[in-house]
Amino acid sequence: MNAPIAVFLDTSVLIASSDAADPRYGRSHSLLAAATPATAACGAHTLAEVYAVLSRLPGGKKVRPELAGLLVEQIVARVTVVSLDAEEYAATLRTTARMGLAGGIVFDALLLACARKVDAERIYTWNVRHFLMVAPDLAGRIVTP
Repeated sequence: MNAPIAVFLDTSVLIASSDAADPRYGRSHSLLAAATPATAACGAHTLAEVYAVLSRLPGGKKVRPELAGLLVEQIVARVTVVSLDAEEYAATLRTTARMGLAGGIVFDALLLACARKVDAERIYTWNVRHFLMVAPDLAGRIVTP
């Protein structure tokens, strides 16, 4: 992946883009609708997160596993899916540990490592605070939709 990707989409954006009742739907859905593999990316782990969340949403909103799988396939068709190799994964975990960050924030760190890997110009998330904790140097790129 040589050329920078214009946008990196966090799990929170992709989940919001799938539920018209979500108040964040419009802005999130617009980003996904405009996405192409040449202009947008997400982390490989995001696909599992989207599936897990959509197939178990609280409040009776969960979708059947088959539909959650179809939604993941739609995402795969619209973005470049970025994976980390073993050393990139380990390096991200080392950096997270050195920063003294614990718990689930490690998943944000892994997604940000994917965004760095494609040199994303904009990193869209509804979880700006945690993303900035992990990557304060990317403050100018981390935004809400």
